[in-house]
Amino acid sequence: MPGRARIPRPLIWLLVPWVSTALSAAPPGERPAFYPDPERWEAAIQAFEKETRESPPPDGAVVFYGSSSIAGWHGTLQDDMAPLPVVGRGFGGSTLWDALHFLDRVVIPLHPAAVVLYEGDNDIGAHGAPPDLVFELFREFVEGVQRELPDTRVLFLSIKPCPSRWDSWPRMRALCSEDSLLGYIDVASPMLDDRGLPRPAIFLADSLHMNRRGYELWTEVVKGALAPAPRAR
Repeated sequence: MPGRARIPRPLIWLLVPWVSTALSAAPPGERPAFYPDPERWEAAIQAFEKETRESPPPDGAVVFYGSSSIAGWHGTLQDDMAPLPVVGRGFGGSTLWDALHFLDRVVIPLHPAAVVLYEGDNDIGAHGAPPDLVFELFREFVEGVQRELPDTRVLFLSIKPCPSRWDSWPRMRALCSEDSLLGYIDVASPMLDDRGLPRPAIFLADSLHMNRRGYELWTEVVKGALAPAPRAR
């Protein structure tokens, strides 16, 4: 892009003591065995496309994209993030593979100023995907956004330390190097008590999904990370 400094490729490390040194990655376009068929989300994706056609958001909005932790925020997201223009695009128990698969249909047409992504929880906790594979998929996701929307920020929400998956928490810590268009938002640390354990009061009875108190905590952290508001187009 003329006159624009080249953005260095993001450096993303999944901090796990046992992570393998080599990734047995599937060929491009081939679904890894860890993941179910993303077509199970087709009805939800078509509903998003219909919403975009009928009520297109303004260019320069912030898209919240990801699994049930995003879907559960849809009802209060606009009020929580006001005055920022935001769009909720969370779908059930999705994975990073699903998010990447539907990127061109769900996120790119919205031309957002920023994408706030929450994925990885189900990849590791529900489907047993190795963290090094999650790393590769996140890198592909960032590259996909930057290829189509070179001025769009990508902000990765840390995976939440939910009690029902506490045994997997050491495998879920992530760190992003920061540059002008890539960021890591630590929503996990405020969810821990003084002993470093998950705070049960911010979770629903399933010890997996957050209640309103949990989303209020996320609102404070995420809204602070999004300030100042994304650049107008």
